[in-house]
Amino acid sequence: MKTDLIEIFQTIRAALQPYTTLGFNDGTNSDQKYDLWAIPPAGADGKEKPEVFFLSLEIKDDHVAFDLLPESVPQHERTLYIKELDDVTLNLIEDKVAAGFKVCKERGWV
Repeated sequence: MKTDLIEIFQTIRAALQPYTTLGFNDGTNSDQKYDLWAIPPAGADGKEKPEVFFLSLEIKDDHVAFDLLPESVPQHERTLYIKELDDVTLNLIEDKVAAGFKVCKERGWV
């Protein structure tokens, strides 16, 4: 069980970083905040579409905050406040992110 916020943040960020190879770009990647954005492929007209928020992870005063997907989609995950991290919680986050990735694929964002 991890309770150090920096260690929690770094562990979750490491689990999320493989998504940068699946069509997501780092927005912010610091020692306090990490976020990923979907870069949709250009449309048939060749115009670029705007980036779409995928997830963020940020160290706050007494927790690590985690958000997933834009508020406009039903699968949006409101902020999780993570004060302790065990394997069950990490697996839950990884499952939510994998489901969010599926939503992004279905909507053509990646």
